[in-house]
Amino acid sequence: MCGRFVVSQQADDLTAVFDAENDFADWQPRYSLAPTDTVPIVRERAKSDTGEFVRRLEPARWDFHPAFMKESKRPQFNSRIETVATNGLWKGAFASGRCIVPMRGYYEWTGEPGKKRAHYLHGPDDLLAAAGISTARKLDDGSWEVSTSIITREARDASGEIHDRMPVYLPLDAIDHYLDPAKLSPADAQAMVDFLLAQSDRVAPTITEYEVDPRVNNQRRIDPGDPTLIEPLAESPTLG
Repeated sequence: MCGRFVVSQQADDLTAVFDAENDFADWQPRYSLAPTDTVPIVRERAKSDTGEFVRRLEPARWDFHPAFMKESKRPQFNSRIETVATNGLWKGAFASGRCIVPMRGYYEWTGEPGKKRAHYLHGPDDLLAAAGISTARKLDDGSWEVSTSIITREARDASGEIHDRMPVYLPLDAIDHYLDPAKLSPADAQAMVDFLLAQSDRVAPTITEYEVDPRVNNQRRIDPGDPTLIEPLAESPTLG
């Protein structure tokens, strides 16, 4: 987990909530984002001309790929909070590349292969702020690619009934501290992990779920822009 999520807001809505500049003007809402898709993130980084830190909404590939990592057959789209500050793949980005991954909710599945039931997990409002990490690498064509991973933790409440992991969600009043661009020392990184656990404990009890049509199981056959994907399951589901 989390392997599929929803961002139903327009770019202007996201920039208003997070008080961010818009570097993702062509973003359109998506009701089924999968690993390797381009997703919106919020992070703070320095302007090249002044060095002043600015908060921006920007695109990122949901497949964490730092410059030092060789090509991987499996997308790296989740990182565990238990090791995000110490694992060699994640710790540099956690120290200096923290970001927020906005989402409305996410999907999980139960049941046997071929008969999977799809569940939509969400909060009481239309927006959740998942803690993430980000990095950038230069591609062969000379362009730069930002990539991201969502930090996960042991699930609580409705999340725990469906899956044993869930995103680390932060209340909006905790975002400024998490996005502070100052590089974390090892001791500060552990303190940040403790902060994330404490703050996400405030959000976890508000997450609830309902079952949705299993057609969302087949990412290749659905329209990711279809808002009916998150509607509660009808009596006669459409098998995908």
